[in-house]
Amino acid sequence: MGIFEPYRAIGYITSSVPFSVQRLGTETFVTVSVGKAWQIYNCAKLNLVLVGPQLPKKIRALASSRDYTFAAYGNDIGVFKRAHQVATWSRHNSKVNALLLFGDHILSVDIEGNMFVWAFKGMEQNLVPIGHILLEDKFTPSCIMHPDTYLNKVILGSQEGSLQLWNISTKKKIYEFKGWKSPVCCCVPSPALDVVAVGCADGKIHIHNIRYDEEIVTFTHSTRGAVTTLSFSTDGQPLLASGGSSGVISIWNLEKRRLQTVIREAHDSSITSLHFLANEPVLMSSSVDNSIKMWIFDTADGDPRLLRFRSGHSAPPLCIRFYANGRHILSAGQDRAFRLFSVIQDQQSRELSQRHVSKRAKKLRVKEEEIKLKPVISFDCAEIRERDWCNVVTCHMDTSQAYVWRLQNFVLGEHILRPCPDNPTPVKACAISACGNFAILGTAGGWIERFNIQSGISRGSYVDMSETGSCAHAGEVIGVACDSTNKLMISAGYHGDIKVWDFKGRDLKSRWEIGCSVVKIVYHRSNGILATVADDLIIRLFDVVAQRIVRKFGGHTDRVTDLCFSEDGKWILSSSMDGSLRIWDIILGKQIDAINVDVSITGLSLSPNMDVLATTHVDQNGVYLWVNQSMFSGSSDVASYASGKEVVSVKLPTVSKSEGSRDEGSDEPIVNQSQSNDASYTSHFNWKIPDLVTLSLLPKSQWQGLINLDIIKVRNKPIEPPKKPEKAPFFLPSIPSLTGEILFKSGESFNEEKDTKGKEMEKIRTKTELPPSQFLQLLQSSAEMKNFSAFTDYIKGLSPSTLDMELRMLQIIDDDDQQEPDKRPELFSIELLLDYFIHEVSCRNNFEFIQAVIRLFLKIHGETIRCQSKLQDKGRRLLEIQCAVWQRVDKLFQSARCMVMFLSNSQF
Repeated sequence: MGIFEPYRAIGYITSSVPFSVQRLGTETFVTVSVGKAWQIYNCAKLNLVLVGPQLPKKIRALASSRDYTFAAYGNDIGVFKRAHQVATWSRHNSKVNALLLFGDHILSVDIEGNMFVWAFKGMEQNLVPIGHILLEDKFTPSCIMHPDTYLNKVILGSQEGSLQLWNISTKKKIYEFKGWKSPVCCCVPSPALDVVAVGCADGKIHIHNIRYDEEIVTFTHSTRGAVTTLSFSTDGQPLLASGGSSGVISIWNLEKRRLQTVIREAHDSSITSLHFLANEPVLMSSSVDNSIKMWIFDTADGDPRLLRFRSGHSAPPLCIRFYANGRHILSAGQDRAFRLFSVIQDQQSRELSQRHVSKRAKKLRVKEEEIKLKPVISFDCAEIRERDWCNVVTCHMDTSQAYVWRLQNFVLGEHILRPCPDNPTPVKACAISACGNFAILGTAGGWIERFNIQSGISRGSYVDMSETGSCAHAGEVIGVACDSTNKLMISAGYHGDIKVWDFKGRDLKSRWEIGCSVVKIVYHRSNGILATVADDLIIRLFDVVAQRIVRKFGGHTDRVTDLCFSEDGKWILSSSMDGSLRIWDIILGKQIDAINVDVSITGLSLSPNMDVLATTHVDQNGVYLWVNQSMFSGSSDVASYASGKEVVSVKLPTVSKSEGSRDEGSDEPIVNQSQSNDASYTSHFNWKIPDLVTLSLLPKSQWQGLINLDIIKVRNKPIEPPKKPEKAPFFLPSIPSLTGEILFKSGESFNEEKDTKGKEMEKIRTKTELPPSQFLQLLQSSAEMKNFSAFTDYIKGLSPSTLDMELRMLQIIDDDDQQEPDKRPELFSIELLLDYFIHEVSCRNNFEFIQAVIRLFLKIHGETIRCQSKLQDKGRRLLEIQCAVWQRVDKLFQSARCMVMFLSNSQF
C-alpha cells in the first residue's frame, strides 16, 4: 500500500470494438468498449450513464438487451445485469470475436469456427449452451448477421470471401454464397426483404439478394482501405452509410445507385461502427481515434452535419496540469489536441478550439490534422487573469513561436508570441508570471524574452553579456520560472548553468553550475525552492534566495520524465522511465514512498488540495487519477501508508471508479442502483477528520421540528371540531400503526367483536403484554450487536411527531403499580437509549439530529432519570462526553472566528 491509491481513468470514450445500440422506451442507449471495461451513453446528449466493472482481458465483442450487457473477453463471455456480473459463459476454447442477439438467444462465434447458442431465459443459472455448431475448416468467420423474416437463420461472412446461411435450430448449413474473392469485413441486413449489404477488404460494397443469390449493385470506395462497417437508413430515405479504414464515411443513394456525399474528415482513424438511429435521420459513428460522433441529415442538399460528439485523445498526452482548484485538468497530446478534462463531470470535458480548423481544412482540401498546431511540449497557466485576457501559453514541437489561449472561451488567443524574430529558433520553455500579465519564453538558441500577454508585445529580453552571441544561455533553454512577487526570474540551460535574473531590470543577479546537463526544472513560488533534474538522474533542490543547494535525492535508474511539488511545498514527486513514481519529503530529506507501475509515467500533476494525483503513461490515451489515502481515511499520518524506500508494485487505475459505478454527472434513470451507490459512498467515507463532527444532512425542518414540536402542535390545533359527514363512505376497519402500514382486522362478526372488546382493552392496558414495536426491536438488536447504524437510519426516517410518540410510549405511568419501578421494561428501554446517546455523541455522528433527539428525550424522561439511581450514572456519563465533544468543536469555532476577524480588520 502506498500514499496514492488507484482511483479511475478519464478520457476514454471508445475503442476498436464495434458498439451495441438498443432502444429503451423513448430513449436510445449505446454500449461501447473502453479496453477492459464497457460504458453506456445516452444518445440524447451523449452523456455517460453507466460504467461496467473491470474485466481480466480486453473486450472483443459487445451485445446489449434491456438491462443485460454481454461482453466477450478472451475465451469467455461475461453476462452483466446493469453493472453487476451475474454469469460467465466459458465454453469456447479460443478467442470470441462476434456476438449476436437473436430473438431469445445469443450467438457467439470464435476464431476457430465454433458457434454456440445460449438461451436468454435463465441465463444466470444455466451456464451451458443449448446448441453448438462447428463450421468448416476452410471457413474462418469474420462477421455474423440475421436477415429479417428468416426464421432461425443467420449468415456468416468469412475471411476467405464466402458467406454461409445456417439454420441454428437444425444446426445445418442451408446454402453457401461464393462471394467475391475478397475477405468479408461486415454484413448487414437492409429494410428491404431478402437484401443484404456486404463490405469487403478490397473497398467494395455488394448489395446482394440472398433469396436468388443475385447481385443488385456494387459500390466502390474512392479511398483506399477495407470497408469496415455498414448501416442502412430506416427513416424512409434510401441511404446506405459505409465506413472505411481511412476514417471516411460515404453516403450512398440506393435509388439513384450512386454516391451522394462523403464526410472526408469524419474521423482521424479507422471507423469501427456505423448505425442509423431507428426512424431518425441521425447517423452514429465510432472510431479507433477514441471518439463517438452523431451526424444529422437535415440540410437542403442532403449532406450531413455534425450534431454532437464525445472525444478524447487519439494519441498519448505529453503533459498535464491541474486547473481551477483541481476541478479540471489541462492536457496536451501527441494528436495535436489541447484538451480540458473535468474530474467531476465527464461531459464537461472538451477540446480547446484552434479557430475554424474544419473550415480551413475543407477550403484547402487537406486533413484537419495538417491544419492544427504541432504537439504541445510545454505550457503554463495562471487563473488570476482568466476573465480579463488569455491565461495559458503553449510551446509547440519545432515551432519558433508560442501561442496564447483563453480558457474562459476555450479558444486559441489572438496573439502569437515570436521571440527573437531576427534569429528564430524553436521555443522550448515558457512560464507565466504570478500576476498573470507576462509570459517568459526560452528558445533552443538560448534566447529568453518577456511578453505582455494582453497585447502580445515584447517587453524586453534577458541577455548575459558574458555569453557569446548576446543571449541568455550558450545552449538550449531547458526551463524558466518566476517568483511570487515578480522580483526574480530563474532560467536553466542545457549545459547545467542556472541563472537568476532581476525580473523588471532584466539584469543577471547570480548563477551557479550543476556540473551536468539539465533535463527539467520546477520552481515552487511559496518557499522559493528550485528543483532540477540532470542526466545523472539526481534531483537537486536549490534555495534561490540563499543561492545554495539544500537537498539531493537519488534513486531513479532511468530518465526522469517529470517533477511536481505539492502545494504546501513539503513533498516533491518524480516519475521515471523505469516505471517508478517516488515521493520525497523535503523537510526530512528522504524518500517516503515509491510505487512501480507496468507502464512508465510520462507526466504528472498534483492537485492544489493534494487529494488527487493525475498521471499520463506511455502509449496510453487517457489520464489516470490517484487519490491521497491520508485525505480520505481515518488516519492523517502519512507514515501509516508510506512504504519508505521499498518500491511497491501497483496496477494502473481503471475506467470504473469501483465495480459498477455510475458517473456523478448522470441524470438518466437507466439503472436504479442508488442503494449500492450510497452504501459504497458511506463505506468509502465513513472516517472523519479528528475533532470535527459529522452532520446528518437531514432537512433543517426535520430536526428543528423535534425542538419546536409543542409550538407546532399549538399552531396547528383546529379552531373548531371536525364536522361529521352527512353520509360516511364505506371503509375497511383498520388498526392504526406508527409505521404507516394498514393493519386490517380479522373478519369477525360484530357480536364476537363486542364480546371480546373488554378482553382486548384489558390487554391494551397492560403494556407488558404488547409485542415490542419496531423502534424497540431495532434498539435492542443494535445494543446487542453494539452497532447502532440501523437504529439511527430508522429514527432518521421517522417524522418528528412519530418519533415524539415513540419516546412518549416509554413513559412510566405512576398509577400502574402492578410492577416494581426497577423491573419495568420501559426503564430498560430508557437505559438502552442513554447507551445509544453516549455512543453517538462520542462518535460525533449525525451531530445536530442527535442533539435534537436528546433534548426531546430529556424533556420527556428527565424526571424519570432524576428519580432512578440506576439511570443517574449514565446521565452523568452522557453529560461528560457531551461537554468534552462540544468543547473541542467550540474551540475550532473560536479559532475560526478569531482568524476571520483578524483578516477582516487587516489593512492591505
